Amino acid sequence: MNSKTRLISFFTLFFAVFLLNSCMQETIVDLNYDVGDAWTKDQKVSFDFEITDSIEAVDFYINIRNSTSYDYANIFLFVKTTYPNQRFSVDTVEYFLADMKGQWLGNGLGKFRNSSLLFRKNMRFPMNGLYHMEFEMAMRDAELNGIDALGIRIERAVE
Repeated sequence: MNSKTRLISFFTLFFAVFLLNSCMQETIVDLNYDVGDAWTKDQKVSFDFEITDSIEAVDFYINIRNSTSYDYANIFLFVKTTYPNQRFSVDTVEYFLADMKGQWLGNGLGKFRNSSLLFRKNMRFPMNGLYHMEFEMAMRDAELNGIDALGIRIERAVE
């Protein structure tokens, strides 16, 4: 390889790495909580996180780790968000953990599946400060077997 070919190869590789790196989402918050053997109706899962840039658009995900022994294809959650000014909002969300044929969604091998489910896309937090999120299961059962962990992930939105 001559020096001109090496130089072209180097700049091509540098440009490709730069381009790939600029397209990848940067994680701002990634918190998970192990629920235990069963998630009960009175067990709330909560997370506190700091937002320092309320102008930047983010994608907000809810992470759920379930085992294949989970009895349902979906899950309902109550999501309470308390803002830095102590005001709050409550959402009820439903996520599908299996498709219509009963095949588990998400990633994983064996009996566990990890799903990262979009909660809000391209959103902006209304203010900087400390946020508190609280999750409750909103299913009819008193306890859910097969839900092993719950979490949140916030990433800079790719434009």
